[in-house]
Amino acid sequence: MAEAIRSRTSATTRYRTVDLVTVAMLGVALGVVFWGWNQLFAVVSGTALFAFPPSSGLICGVWLLGGVVGGLVVRKPGAAVGTELVAATVSALLGNQWGMSVVVSGLIQGFGAELVFAVFLYRRWGVVVAALAGALAGAGEAVYEWFAYYADWSFGYQLVYLAFFVVSGALVAGVGGWALVRALASTGALDAFGPGRDYHARTAVSADHDQA
Repeated sequence: MAEAIRSRTSATTRYRTVDLVTVAMLGVALGVVFWGWNQLFAVVSGTALFAFPPSSGLICGVWLLGGVVGGLVVRKPGAAVGTELVAATVSALLGNQWGMSVVVSGLIQGFGAELVFAVFLYRRWGVVVAALAGALAGAGEAVYEWFAYYADWSFGYQLVYLAFFVVSGALVAGVGGWALVRALASTGALDAFGPGRDYHARTAVSADHDQA
């Protein structure tokens, strides 16, 4: 029994070449998305809709997608951090208004998502876990930004920013990332990973139910 448990654990944590390639590819793709969002954020956050400065946290969840999506797809320790870090690095290399400091943000955001997946022992991948991963990634980033960018804000402003960032992380990165992975799985693109196997298992059960 102990040997069987060790074997399952090893299979769960051991990286295949396809896992490493996928972390890199997801990171690069999302890094380009981050870069595009950087440009849009500079415009949108300055509009009257966000005249209350902390409210910009409501549109920050996009930058947390790397950790959530990478973790949900590869489902191995380090995938969330790795994907988010690659994405942040690509975003930095393409150019942005914050410079290389976004790499630090990527590390913090990825670690936040990673911590949630680790708490569930890399065995739970539902929408609630994804939302928690996005929320904790957002919380970590918001606290970092208190000191890096918004040290002149009052503590009340900082707390509101934290709350908005957490909500955006849970909904945009968490629920949105989970929905994105499900959509990709339905195309067959993730057949080599857990989400692809889950999709085929669901469709098989649905087919059996219809036949019954």
